[in-house]
Amino acid sequence: MIKENQEENILNNNEYTAEDITVLKGLEAVRRRPAMYIGDVSVRGLHHLVYEVVDNSIDEALAGFCQNIFVSINQNGSVTVQDDGRGIPVDIHSEEKKSALEVVMTVLHAGGKFDKQSYKVSGGLHGVGVSVVNALSEDLEVEVVRDGKIYFQKYKQGAALGEVKIIGNSTKGKTGTRVTFLPDAEIFKNRNFKFETIAERLRELAFLNSGVSLVLKEEATNQEETFFYKGGLLEFIKYTDSNRHSIMKKKFYAKGEGQDDSGKNVEVEVAFQYNNGYNENIFSYVNNINTHEGGTHLVGFRTAMTRTLNSFASKNNLIKDQKINLTGDDFKEGLTAVISVKVAEPQFEGQTKTKLGNSEIKGIVESIIGEHLSSWLEENTSDGKNIIEKCIYAAEAREAARKARELARRKNSLDGGGLPGKLADCSIDDPKHCEIYFVEGDSAGGSAKQGRDRRFQAILPLKGKILNVEKARMHKMLENEEIRAIFTALGTGVGEDFNIEKLRYNKVILMCDADVDGSHIRTLLLTLLFRYMKDLVELGHIYIAQPPLYKLKKGKQEFYAYDDYEKDDILKRLKSDKKNFKDEIEESEKNEETQTKGNVVISRYKGLGEMTPEQLWTTTMNPETRTILQVTLENAADADRTFSILMGDEVEPRREFIEKNAKFVKNLDV
Repeated sequence: MIKENQEENILNNNEYTAEDITVLKGLEAVRRRPAMYIGDVSVRGLHHLVYEVVDNSIDEALAGFCQNIFVSINQNGSVTVQDDGRGIPVDIHSEEKKSALEVVMTVLHAGGKFDKQSYKVSGGLHGVGVSVVNALSEDLEVEVVRDGKIYFQKYKQGAALGEVKIIGNSTKGKTGTRVTFLPDAEIFKNRNFKFETIAERLRELAFLNSGVSLVLKEEATNQEETFFYKGGLLEFIKYTDSNRHSIMKKKFYAKGEGQDDSGKNVEVEVAFQYNNGYNENIFSYVNNINTHEGGTHLVGFRTAMTRTLNSFASKNNLIKDQKINLTGDDFKEGLTAVISVKVAEPQFEGQTKTKLGNSEIKGIVESIIGEHLSSWLEENTSDGKNIIEKCIYAAEAREAARKARELARRKNSLDGGGLPGKLADCSIDDPKHCEIYFVEGDSAGGSAKQGRDRRFQAILPLKGKILNVEKARMHKMLENEEIRAIFTALGTGVGEDFNIEKLRYNKVILMCDADVDGSHIRTLLLTLLFRYMKDLVELGHIYIAQPPLYKLKKGKQEFYAYDDYEKDDILKRLKSDKKNFKDEIEESEKNEETQTKGNVVISRYKGLGEMTPEQLWTTTMNPETRTILQVTLENAADADRTFSILMGDEVEPRREFIEKNAKFVKNLDV
């Protein structure tokens, strides 16, 4: 690596010698380039630290030595992860000449995951997890219980502050590891751990590892939740589909083993059911790693499903219409499935390295699922018939959607041959530098068109609320004018025609009013994108604009507040008269330019259309001053469940969700 203080000299000097090369030793490389190891140093990377430590405990569970994992968000901002596994070895490492505990904590690519003797399978494949957490922590303490003793070592920014020492005796037979770390403020600007974010991952791990108990506690709020699912994947399906109606009396479950090319065992576990919805929800995992891009295990599952269900339909003469030929796509509608495989030497590929590439896994999964599904269908004939009936309806809908797409193409609506008439496009052709705003309402769209930077910002005004695609099949969706305009503007196509390479804008920004209707429209748009263009969400192309709620003016000074808390803070700074606060709001709503009784004029924006083009540019669209929120997908299963709650048929779960999360809403204009 080139020394940073020498880069300029090297660029201006043809001399480039061995003296210009820096060798980063120990964990210095991690501190210098943390994003290479944890993805980024935002809130996402912060929580990744917790997952790395928890994954070590889960690996102990996979090996059969751990049943209980405890995670605590402590008062001082640190996190403790404790398990009852075997405990990290503490004896002297023959090559490093120091305790194995210190080696594991301070040396990259050091651990028991490589020879496959200590761990047959593991999620931590590279041996960098806990050492990276150590490197990025201001302080880290580890306690190991084994051999009747309690061992302790403390670290600072990855460096040991002393040798491993014995601090006490333990109960006979008791073992385990306890790690407490405080993320380094030099690395992470935001060090606030979120209970719900960690809870999502622990819940997922509990589903995937039946019989393992994971407990999460936050000391500041005394909030505590235990995740323990004896039913494993079957309970995963039940949780995910809790807001949908199943068309099956009995969920499908299968578990089996095969052997890979090297003779090592491969464990396959699958559960699924069909619901009355129109979307497919498949969650695939390899050694507890969520393979968002699928891979050979998913291909094997789909192949087995298509072949076995078609054979069942043919054997029972369930397809009366000779024109209908059930394809793999027809078996997707309403399917919720979880596929989990344990592989000794997984090979990952794909853009995010979450696509399984081991070719032999396809045949193993296909064989196991095919055999179990055939037996299950014989024992659950009525469920099998319900599945086939739904798939026939899906085939009919697929044909209707095909005709709708062809009609749309003839009208140049979906193939990019003709852009929507109301789209104000940008002049730059390179998608990397372009962004599009989906704007609520023609009035706001007009202001946005006038206020934008025409070089790289495109505007698509949307009229009213689009169709709720959670309750509609694709052919109905394609009949919606606003949805067709969205697909056309983006240029990617939809369904089987979707191609991310054709995306016309790097940023897709949803700009809606800061009220209940605006929130509803934004949720409808997010549902559309999540269900039919999930790649745009997963690859970070979707953003939410943050228009201000208030304008405060005192003399020639103008301030914008994005919520009530910020407004109150500005009022305090301007020393506004508190007792006249209510009068100020009422007066300003009647007339935006009326001077209030205090010295501050407060304008409450009821919608984007009330803002001038200049105000909209300054507050919401100018890349130099705006705030936009990127939509990310941390956990696909929880995201799917949330959309089904918010946009599905069930009222009571939606009510419970709103009541539970209302405390997080800062502005609720009713």
